[in-house]
Amino acid sequence: MSDHGAPARKPYRVGYAPGAYDLFHIGHLNILRHARSQCDYLVAGVVSDEMAELAKGRRPMIPLVERLEIVRSVKYVDAAFVETVPDKVETWKQVRFDVIFKGDDWRGTPKGDKLEADFAAVGVDVVYFPYTVHTSSTQLRRALDALAEPALPGLSAEPLTAERR
Repeated sequence: MSDHGAPARKPYRVGYAPGAYDLFHIGHLNILRHARSQCDYLVAGVVSDEMAELAKGRRPMIPLVERLEIVRSVKYVDAAFVETVPDKVETWKQVRFDVIFKGDDWRGTPKGDKLEADFAAVGVDVVYFPYTVHTSSTQLRRALDALAEPALPGLSAEPLTAERR
């Protein structure tokens, strides 16, 4: 609150938090919570299945329509937008945000440097938030893949029956 009882002004008017949001977890929630604390209106960009496959080499486990509904239902999100192009500046032309939020695993990387340069040219800030190291969709996917792997040759996951004893 300001000295006059009005809510304190947030640093940005419209924020944008893009992601695949596959296997939604605490890291996703943290990014959205932190992002909303920095802007008056938060748009979450949910990457289409095709764009996720292009960027990560695999399709999300959760279909787009379900990921969109999950993200849209988070209380910190004012609107959700389906990202269908790989160029974030093209997305900016449609959404018109003042700031884009990313996990700090992008900071200092070639793609993070490009993001910063591209958005500096149009007056958009890039703000990084701490990446939740102990939880990621990639780690969750690996764990699920490991559970789905067949047992070692000669071993069976089936319980022993009278015929097999």
